[in-house]
Amino acid sequence: MTTETLPTAPLPPPVPGPDWLPDPGTYGAAPDRCIVELTARFGPLTTLRRRLTALDATLTVAPDSDDCVLSLELAGRPLGGRLLTFVSTSLTPTDEATRLHVPGELALAGDPVEALFGFRVVERTTDRLLVLGTAQLPYRHLHRRTGLALPRTRPTARVRLLVAAEFTCAV
Repeated sequence: MTTETLPTAPLPPPVPGPDWLPDPGTYGAAPDRCIVELTARFGPLTTLRRRLTALDATLTVAPDSDDCVLSLELAGRPLGGRLLTFVSTSLTPTDEATRLHVPGELALAGDPVEALFGFRVVERTTDRLLVLGTAQLPYRHLHRRTGLALPRTRPTARVRLLVAAEFTCAV
């Protein structure tokens, strides 16, 4: 019996992703590292402020920036036992990549509503992304399209979602 050594081809280097995001891969935010707050506002007054639970917060970074996706799945008492989901349609950097504009669809039970999150990049490394951002939506439009109903004792003109999340690589 003889042993023959076959040549091995070296693996190609990994395809780099956008330089304003971590390396390509799937990143998750642990429940204790993702804070989501729903705020109802009427003029300059805050009429309701509640924390929501992030059941799932995922950032998928692809080599092509058009294929990057941010998704959130939220639950909480103000939602009446339903899940609020957000799925981005794109991630766009602004201001030397210190800010991200993340448009997407926000859905509760009815039709999805277009929403735009503006995120500030607090810290970015090759395997981690720490962001803080908000989305503001008119309550009447949100109520009609998704069925989100806040208490009548809390007058509301606008709803703000605040998200602070630390996305780390799920190895």
